[in-house]
Amino acid sequence: MKYKIKNQIYKFVTANSSECDKDTAFLHTRQNHKYLQDAKKNGACQILTVEELKKVYEIEDIKIIGITGTNGKTTTAAAIYSMLLDLGEKVAFVGTRGFFINEDRVEGKTLTTKPIVDTLHNLFLAKERGCKYFIMEVSSHAISQDRIEGLNFALKVFTNITQDHLDYHGSFEEYMRVKSSFFSDDTLKLINRDAKKIEFNPKNCYTYALEVPASFNIIAYSMNDGLTAAIKHFEFQEPFYTPMHGFFNLYNITAAIASVKLLTNHSLAEICEVCQNFAGVSGRMEVVSERPLVIVDFAHTPDGMDKVLDSIKDKSISVVFGAGGDRDASKRIMMGRIANRYAKKIYLTNDNPRSEDPLKILEEIDNGIVDKSKVTILLDREESIRVAVDELEEGEVLMILGKGDEEFQEIRSKFIPFDDRVVVKAILKEKINI
Repeated sequence: MKYKIKNQIYKFVTANSSECDKDTAFLHTRQNHKYLQDAKKNGACQILTVEELKKVYEIEDIKIIGITGTNGKTTTAAAIYSMLLDLGEKVAFVGTRGFFINEDRVEGKTLTTKPIVDTLHNLFLAKERGCKYFIMEVSSHAISQDRIEGLNFALKVFTNITQDHLDYHGSFEEYMRVKSSFFSDDTLKLINRDAKKIEFNPKNCYTYALEVPASFNIIAYSMNDGLTAAIKHFEFQEPFYTPMHGFFNLYNITAAIASVKLLTNHSLAEICEVCQNFAGVSGRMEVVSERPLVIVDFAHTPDGMDKVLDSIKDKSISVVFGAGGDRDASKRIMMGRIANRYAKKIYLTNDNPRSEDPLKILEEIDNGIVDKSKVTILLDREESIRVAVDELEEGEVLMILGKGDEEFQEIRSKFIPFDDRVVVKAILKEKINI
């Protein structure tokens, strides 16, 4: 994509060599180095480095916060964004939910971490709107592919690491190595001390935890009608409340509180007070219906499923889920085992099967389920949700996992409109009108 540039000898900048011409400069990065000669052949009027484009955009003063981890990136980033806004700061946020500047949505859903030319342009837009902070989710793919080349982070946050993306990284060890590399420098860091599978440079490092001593500790909590807790930071201690549900969200909100404290001059009391305004992210433990209780969540990894289901284990659980095609197949049997452990009823169904045989995916999940009497296999996701709702009994909770706020199903290269939340509401409305 080309971006318009003002007050330079070139009118546009791009990282795509095929878009180069006499008016367009080529942003030369480690990721696109092999296309440098193509850019020159296509008439690029100038070759820029990331550092040179940063100077053109004049974005050095924006504080960039990068959040990485298998789970919790989106919720933690969104919580930091919400809290900074409530504290009167000007801030931008980019990630899977889109690009936001000072409460305005500038762009819809996108890659977790965009190519560096897009990120630099977004930083420029944020700077034009007076933003002091720029929060971004950082995926392992982006770290591996140098999509964050040249970015100077004010703070790097680590949420957790569990099995995911092995189809790309090849092994869990390589996945850990890539994540750890993000924290190898002297940048200010915030690390989840309860997640022990990460290596990091201890210089300029703060920690947060629920189970072990850390710079920021949760010392008491309750999960009735949201999350009520007390956080301790050295000699300071403050209570806070958030309408979010789920034990795992204690980690996300703690990371957010700690991040805002490390980045700003606001007191811990001021930060904790605005926690009550953050109710979570759409598609993450989203209560679609209170009666019957139906919750939609994005959990699509074994660890994500385990955390979500464990957070409501005091209830009788029915669960609808599947697994993505053309992705790490080894996690499927593990997801089956987790569903078997927590759920009374299990409905296996499509979840973006892509080019794979949908039935084969579900059979691989089913191999992890010991009690087959719990299982209903229905490829059609809408039908599966309908049956699960129909069979829901008083006092049970229906968890619909895997897609969260996604608005499509990917089947054989086709993107078919589908939203779990819309489907549930339509089914419940039908039942009321019968």
